[in-house]
Amino acid sequence: MSENETLVKLMKDMGEGVEKFKAKYDGRFANLEKQLEAIETAVARGQYTGGGGSSLSGFGAGIDTQAAREHKEKFLAWARKGSDPDGLRSLEVQANLSTLSDPDGGFLVPIEIEKSIERLALASVAMRRLARVVTSKGEYTKPLSKGGATGGWVAEKAARPETDTPELTLFAPPMNEIYAMPSVTQKLLDMSDFDVENWLLEEINDVFVTTEGAGFIGGNGVSRVKGIIDSALMVANASWVYGKTGYIAGGHATLLNNADKLIDLQHALKPVYRQNATWLMNDTTFSVIRKMKDGEGNYLWRPGLAENAPDTLLGKPVEIDDNMPDIGANAYPIAFGDFKRAYTIVDHVSGVRLLRDPFTVKGYVNFYVTKRLAAGISNYEALKFIKIASS
Repeated sequence: MSENETLVKLMKDMGEGVEKFKAKYDGRFANLEKQLEAIETAVARGQYTGGGGSSLSGFGAGIDTQAAREHKEKFLAWARKGSDPDGLRSLEVQANLSTLSDPDGGFLVPIEIEKSIERLALASVAMRRLARVVTSKGEYTKPLSKGGATGGWVAEKAARPETDTPELTLFAPPMNEIYAMPSVTQKLLDMSDFDVENWLLEEINDVFVTTEGAGFIGGNGVSRVKGIIDSALMVANASWVYGKTGYIAGGHATLLNNADKLIDLQHALKPVYRQNATWLMNDTTFSVIRKMKDGEGNYLWRPGLAENAPDTLLGKPVEIDDNMPDIGANAYPIAFGDFKRAYTIVDHVSGVRLLRDPFTVKGYVNFYVTKRLAAGISNYEALKFIKIASS
């Protein structure tokens, strides 16, 4: 056998080996991915305790994936007919999704559906992509430094005088509840070809995405989250102090027509925050910005040329959120900042819960869906705005 023939045979054998490996293990890898996804949710809820064992579920109490599948089947059956709520509650416990809880609080949405809700929210809500997102079992608190710590140089054997200590503040956004209440006829639920899972997913996502998105931008903190825009806290950047949000005036009472103000806004942010900063604006404002040029006639905006690369403005990525205000007198249509350091979203580990109500409206079933979360500005230094004003 010649050297070339030997090489061809070797490559053929290797190819057959790869195909056999894929046939044997692809299904297992897919199953592992599903189990790991379930475990991630359990960890976030604080219900995955760790430990020994040879299987994934053996790492600890974890999620029993078989019980999770049974829980989903039982949940969808209950959603259709309201049947066997006690059995559904028992399966929640078996799957380590919850301990026995108040039945009036409804049932946990199955992990697979909740994960889908999370993925859709991430794709649809700009602030969830930009901000820091954490989970908490209760009210979330975190001490933050307002600055003021000092140090100094000293010789090796010289005395070391006491330095100033940092001034601390407590970030403690209150938990609030968002809800959706989609309604459907019992007749439709009784139809076997009616996809209850996808219907619930779409209805929940539409309401949650709309409610969260608006709250993260303009929420006033009264029975809802506190958003990034609060006119009462806005001050000219030259007068900025911690606890306020700095802005740069756009130079015109009603328009945004001065590209230099975008550069001013960039440099209003400290370099430590500027390196990971992002522009945030709505699509109408973006259409105005895209037409701005420098002194040589070059557009300030640059499209993302590589796959999945973001559009950039003055070298920084642009995110579109239509909850941001339009350009107009005294509005704050453009934000620029390191949002991961500026804004924190806290999801309660209780997840998404659903209560079935077949009694309020005859012939209809209302589904009362709730989710608890908190959010607010966690670093006022890391976020700046343009205000539409002459000065």
